[in-house]
Amino acid sequence: MSNRLFQGIIYQMKDAVDRVIGVIDETGVVISCSELVKIGEIRQGIRDELSYTSEVTTLGGYTYRALGAGAAKSEYVVFVEGEDKTAERLSMLLAISLGNIKVLYDEKHDKSSFIKNIILDNILPSDIYIKSKELHFAGDVCRVVFLIKFTGKNDVVPYDVLQNMFPGKNKDYVISVGERDSVLVKEIKPNYDMRDIEKMARSISDTISTEFYTKVSIGIGTVVDNIKDLSRSYKEAQVALEVGKVFDTEKDIICYDNLGIGRLIYQLPTSLCEMFLQEVFKKGPLESLDRETLTTIQAFFENNLNVSETSRKLFVHRNTLVYRLEKIRKLTGLDLREFEHAITFKVALMVKKYLSSKPVKY
Repeated sequence: MSNRLFQGIIYQMKDAVDRVIGVIDETGVVISCSELVKIGEIRQGIRDELSYTSEVTTLGGYTYRALGAGAAKSEYVVFVEGEDKTAERLSMLLAISLGNIKVLYDEKHDKSSFIKNIILDNILPSDIYIKSKELHFAGDVCRVVFLIKFTGKNDVVPYDVLQNMFPGKNKDYVISVGERDSVLVKEIKPNYDMRDIEKMARSISDTISTEFYTKVSIGIGTVVDNIKDLSRSYKEAQVALEVGKVFDTEKDIICYDNLGIGRLIYQLPTSLCEMFLQEVFKKGPLESLDRETLTTIQAFFENNLNVSETSRKLFVHRNTLVYRLEKIRKLTGLDLREFEHAITFKVALMVKKYLSSKPVKY
């Protein structure tokens, strides 16, 4: 990762410095350079020369300087074209700039690894407090977990996309948890509004769709105010996507707090769900209802059990709708015009949908 990090900075410095500048690694290979053709060149003996002359040396028309506390301890060496005083000063500036950037990157990387271990339950709860102190990580601020699933088939790398959207921030962390899945741990203000968090998720989805031509599904966990609870928020984001895949197939952003009764059904054993359906539909199975009848039921629920409004939306006469509802009552024993019967039927439909989403076991 360091070569990409260094190359980005060197590329930005290219126009400001009228000399060739670059970085070599511990094996003497040029890993970053303002002249791309030089990347991959091998420069042997530089580290040995630096070990004799402390931090800076000149060789073959270039000035070399260790990145850090000396060649023996430094993993990288910077170089500047020329052997004059200007080259020496530029090498010092380059070493300071890249050194500080690497320190910040390493610190961010350590924190990201720390968070990944938390959300995946790879660290003991007793060690979380100790590690957070070592990393100077604020453990008592409000954070929320977004689980972002990339559903497109293109060559977009999810981690890189999100990292570019949230670059270099010490408050937000992007973590890869799968080939097409990434997690965003976002710090938010204590007086947060859940609608603002959902808007943030919508903004992420729209940006990825517009700029990278790929679709995403985003699960949002609950907001937590303690770092050890990030694991819970991550699991909630997972549940949000799983439940949404069953009950809210048209939605691409699902919040755990808005799952409602679907969350309860999803946690029930299938045997209990099957028993419930058998008890509800004693007169006849749910499969006995044709597509037109199911469409009528769905519209009736969407219009809050209002006969007049439902008939208007379905473009049918009121008496026709009443006839259909009566037909449903005779087939199932449930009169959807009665609130309790309507609730029972609605739950039964969701349970049936849940069972249909489960793989058949042989």
